[in-house]
Amino acid sequence: MKKLVLSSAIAVGLSTAAGSAMADEIKLGVFLGFTGPIESLVVNMSAGAEHAIAEVSESGKLLDGTTVMPVRADTTCVDAAAATAAIERLITSDKVAGVIGGDCSGVTTAALTNVALPNGMVMVSPSATSPALSTVEDNGLFFRTAPSDARQGVVMTDVIMDKGYKEVALTYTNNDYGKGLADAFQTAFEAAGGSVTISAAHEDGKADYSAEVGALASAGGEVLVVAGYLDQGGKGIIQSSLDTGAFETFVLPDGMVGDALPAAIGSDLNGSFGQVPGTDSPGAAQLAELAEGYDATSPFAAESYDAAALIMLAMQAAGSTDPSKYKDTLMSVANAPGEEILPGELAKGLEILAGGGEINYVGASNVELIGAGESAGNYREIEIKDGALSTVGYR
Repeated sequence: MKKLVLSSAIAVGLSTAAGSAMADEIKLGVFLGFTGPIESLVVNMSAGAEHAIAEVSESGKLLDGTTVMPVRADTTCVDAAAATAAIERLITSDKVAGVIGGDCSGVTTAALTNVALPNGMVMVSPSATSPALSTVEDNGLFFRTAPSDARQGVVMTDVIMDKGYKEVALTYTNNDYGKGLADAFQTAFEAAGGSVTISAAHEDGKADYSAEVGALASAGGEVLVVAGYLDQGGKGIIQSSLDTGAFETFVLPDGMVGDALPAAIGSDLNGSFGQVPGTDSPGAAQLAELAEGYDATSPFAAESYDAAALIMLAMQAAGSTDPSKYKDTLMSVANAPGEEILPGELAKGLEILAGGGEINYVGASNVELIGAGESAGNYREIEIKDGALSTVGYR
């Protein structure tokens, strides 16, 4: 298949004031942490979302030829006030018709509750995984292409148990994401017969984590589970643990999975393992083949492509860019029945919907939305080998 040239869409998305919109132009917010503790992941996440936007815009098939422009805004991942201000600008100043994001759970919850909900704006997050988002009041406006950490807690338990470990220490970043994942994992691990020797929060942005590591080491454990961020406190906890000999092997949940971590730590990270949302589906392979200028296999890049695609397909199904209307068609385009649509086939999906047909958007992450509009959940199991991420299986 022909690879799309994304430079123009990405360049436009770099500015939140890229000129006046044409009458036949839709703006979509790309609301991710361009700065902060997961910025190394957001490089590929934003590119994945903008890939889908470019594909649809260049097809000329959306709502009788409407073009689509991405408008970036920074969640920071951790600063709720900054994220709230950023999404308010997207909605009130930039006049976006939908939001891809947020990314981290705390800022996503704040943006949804304080701004998107009262303004009636649809948000589709590719990576906010807190279990609390399954039940948050959203008036049917919030969806996510990543699974809840209630599911990740069970998968992580299986991964650890399969490697023969029964006793772990646990540290988590002190926010909605970290606490939610830590609680979900501890519940699942102890139900499976494992022991959590300590569950302790850590703060991001510190220069010294020796006190935190000392407490974790005193509690003991065969491995250390680090439910943190790869560009911030999680990395600091691991480095301090290695420097002091407190732990040698680390369990890496989704916020810790990315090429930047082994690049920063080096070969001492070899043997550590974990999981991140991902699938070996045909759609994942197809997106990796089509992607140009970014890594579509990077964590949450596929989910970001799918989040953007779902918004635009839902608009087509509703015949409207009004969030109050297309929010009701998003679940139907994501699930059976209908013709399956993969990456690179968005024009085909738009044509079917325009003709009154049905589609089942499978996308790059094997999309199936359940419950309140979240992914059922597929995970890629990883291990650090030879100083790099390696995929060892799927669950």
